[in-house]
Amino acid sequence: MDLTTMLPLGLAGLCAGFIDAIAGGGGLISLPALLWAGLPPHLALGTNKLQSAVGTTMAVHRYHAARLIDWPTMTVAIGATAVAAAVGTGAVLWIDNRVLTFVVPWLLLAVALYVLRRPALGAADTPPRLSANQFGALAGSVLGFYDGFFGPGAGAFWTAASVHLRGLGLPQATAFTKVVNLTSNLAALAVFAAWGQVDPASAGAMIVGQAVGGRLGAGLAVKHGAPFIRVVFAGVVFTLVARLLWQALAG
Repeated sequence: MDLTTMLPLGLAGLCAGFIDAIAGGGGLISLPALLWAGLPPHLALGTNKLQSAVGTTMAVHRYHAARLIDWPTMTVAIGATAVAAAVGTGAVLWIDNRVLTFVVPWLLLAVALYVLRRPALGAADTPPRLSANQFGALAGSVLGFYDGFFGPGAGAFWTAASVHLRGLGLPQATAFTKVVNLTSNLAALAVFAAWGQVDPASAGAMIVGQAVGGRLGAGLAVKHGAPFIRVVFAGVVFTLVARLLWQALAG
């Protein structure tokens, strides 16, 4: 791989890691970059999981240092997400997922509008609607499978669900999301790697940028809290919706 390919991939990794650490949606940048570099779709998906896992690890470390992660309550969520993501990744290697390209944009749009219409949402913790184990089993199974099978918007769905069903404030919900995102990334990566669908050279070109971007993004989210996260979250979701709708309509 020559320098004219490595540098754009590194920059894409930096931008993706920064966005991912705050609101999710870094795949909007990283996956198209890998496809631009000439990787076939399945190889691009597997490679994207590898480079994304590095940036997400940096974000998790930053949120952990800020004491925003309640690890004891996440055991069930982590376990359910890992299993479901592995199953979803195995399925995507065999099943046509085009139907989701028409459904997901509208679901994401509903999530963004819900967040924007409630300015106080996530500003502080509220009474949970589900226990930690109930939420972990339900959301881990559904969103873990979705992240392994399709992926776009998984972070947005996790954040919204954590706020609405667990009553977490936006900083805590974002930290929670990064942990389960890392879990699904690693589980999916294991399956893709077993099928030989990972390109270490392309991933390596993006990893440095991902690591830096993930740390910077998480630091800003911790520093500025819910208002900053809400703005970035909404911007990422609307951009993701526009891109997915354009892809669906373009066939």
